[in-house]
Amino acid sequence: MVSPIITPDGAPVQGPLGLLAKAAWQVLLVAGLVSLALGIVVFVWPKQTLTVVGVLFGLYLLIIGIVQLVAAFGTHASTALRVLAFISGTICVLLGLLCFRSAVQSLLLLAIWIGIGWLFRGITQLVAAISDDEMPARGWQAFAGVANTLAGVLLIVWPVGSITALTVLAGCWLLILGLIEIVTAFQVRSRAKQIPSGV
Repeated sequence: MVSPIITPDGAPVQGPLGLLAKAAWQVLLVAGLVSLALGIVVFVWPKQTLTVVGVLFGLYLLIIGIVQLVAAFGTHASTALRVLAFISGTICVLLGLLCFRSAVQSLLLLAIWIGIGWLFRGITQLVAAISDDEMPARGWQAFAGVANTLAGVLLIVWPVGSITALTVLAGCWLLILGLIEIVTAFQVRSRAKQIPSGV
């Protein structure tokens, strides 16, 4: 058993891997809480204007995109997964920005933009879950990847005709994904505590 590295004041020293793991679970927790909060907001005000819905989903896509871009540069995953996370994050950020510009003009475009964002995010999660045996909450991540992919395909193939139907559907997915991300965050936190000090 490796003895922990202790500072003069008696606290264990955290190495770069420990700091990265600590940051990773906190980012996942924030993303999960944002998804959960947005899902609740969608259910509380389902008949709000298209502009409000566009802004909310634009913010969601921006936050998720930024989280994926950070993950692309901050993980020890393979190059292919990092490139996929970077592409997915970039597309989510761009789609989020487009939501601010054109949400009022077309519900159809908004549904397709959200569908593309979910499709790429789902593919990224699914590939990561399949290729990484050590991923925390691997089964949940694979489930989230399949759910995101199916939701994305559904929105692209059959854009929802009414704002209420779109927001209710999106609210359901956001609540599910938020819960999955929160569970994953706590599992990552649990594993992070097992990292020896100084690593």
